[in-house]
Amino acid sequence: MLRWEGRQISRHTPASSHGVYVGKMTDAQRVLVTGATGYIGGRLVPLLLADGHTVRVLVRSPEKLNDVPWHNDVEIVKGDLTDAGSVESAFADVDTVYFLVHSMASGKGFAAQEEAIARNVAKAAEAAGVKRIVYLGGLHPETGELSPHMASRTAVGRILLDGAVPAIVFQAGVVIGSGSASFEMIRHLTETLPVMPAPSWVRRRIEPIAVRDVLHYLTRAVDLPEGMNRTFDIGDREVLEYADIMNGYAEVAGLPRRRIYALPLPAPKLAGLWVALVTPIPLSMSRPLVESLQHDAVAKEWDIDEYIPPPEGGLTNYRDAVARALGKEARGEVETTWASASSAADLASEPLPSDPDWAGQTVYVDQRRRRTAVDPAHVWQVIEGIGGKNGWYSLPMAWAIRGVLDKTVGGAGLTRGRRNPATLLTGDVVDWWRVELLERGTLLRLRAEMRVPGKAWLELRVDPDGDGSVYSQRAIYFPRGLLGRLYWWLIYPFHGLIFPSMAKNITRQAARLAEQD
Repeated sequence: MLRWEGRQISRHTPASSHGVYVGKMTDAQRVLVTGATGYIGGRLVPLLLADGHTVRVLVRSPEKLNDVPWHNDVEIVKGDLTDAGSVESAFADVDTVYFLVHSMASGKGFAAQEEAIARNVAKAAEAAGVKRIVYLGGLHPETGELSPHMASRTAVGRILLDGAVPAIVFQAGVVIGSGSASFEMIRHLTETLPVMPAPSWVRRRIEPIAVRDVLHYLTRAVDLPEGMNRTFDIGDREVLEYADIMNGYAEVAGLPRRRIYALPLPAPKLAGLWVALVTPIPLSMSRPLVESLQHDAVAKEWDIDEYIPPPEGGLTNYRDAVARALGKEARGEVETTWASASSAADLASEPLPSDPDWAGQTVYVDQRRRRTAVDPAHVWQVIEGIGGKNGWYSLPMAWAIRGVLDKTVGGAGLTRGRRNPATLLTGDVVDWWRVELLERGTLLRLRAEMRVPGKAWLELRVDPDGDGSVYSQRAIYFPRGLLGRLYWWLIYPFHGLIFPSMAKNITRQAARLAEQD
């Protein structure tokens, strides 16, 4: 299959190239995407397929792709980028590798692990005869001390560029799109704080870029000249202070202008905690995000225009990118979110063992059953729509308090919400839970990602029963040590209030839906 790249004049192309982009025929390629369960990778894969490429994805947890629309159109390989052996086998017979995996951690040792993974990727690509690696890094100044997170991303890009396989490293600033971590941070800070005494980083200069434009450059990377090995800065050519970015959001969202006062202190750690408390972003992510705002993020060159023209209609300006993001969320069309990627808690937690495997273990279970005259389809509609704006159907204040407490200790809290208000996919986030198992119409199993001394799951199930149905609800907790046992008995009285009312209210809501139909 062939694609035709048309002839186009670029507004920003240097005179030395005569301002002309010359179209050419490009053969479809065999492409490997790492990070396909993440925010960018999950959106890139269907675009590559639409362009006629043969796509393989390397993921740690293949079950997270069970429900994506392109599941049957790609080759799914289970592997771990920290394991050189699994990386090498996944890279076989591949032309281009998209390396879209990076950690938002900031703890001890994360940078060394990121660099080790980059070396694994570079070596595996060389051994497999890969022609190109494509990586998405971040805009940063050439001089001065970088935040740990940005320094790590820059080091990864350098490792790839120094490898034997040519690499293209795109460097982008704040990515604006429905579900992106940067957008969620901007949105919640702006909506929550009409008056904001802010650290000095609100005066830093930022060049944002719409997620659709990031994807445009990524998909066109396969067309770059063979052997090219370099970085490209990408952005929307609109440089704003971070305070202007928040007020730009307020303007598009129909909010009054925010009063933002820059304090003379950067205070990245304190600001990271504050961002974690007032936005859905957990502390483990908010700190590196805020630390990265300590320096300007502005493109230093526009060389990309010599090789890849802007998208049809031009690059998306910031306010249009915000409007697009809000529009997609309002229509329930968010494909991926920042929470789509595996968290540290997700990677550390194993799936729920089958019931017979519980023998010999300490397991606490709270189980409720409730029969209703409502048909299973309406009960399932409530189950699949649980969480987010719909809440948890019992004592919302108690859930909110527990969410705040979880946030203060670095957990996910209850503000992550949902990707889609009505439907779920395996791997989706639902507040402080993640969808581990989805048997549509019958069973939803959620794995907890809040901070608890143990492992916890919540199962919601509906089965037909004559003319009606039976709703079943099961909370399962595997305690860790004495603290885990004490935790269960401490919250046990609250379970006695929360879980019975939850079962009752879910079946009541199902009855209301049945009446409306």
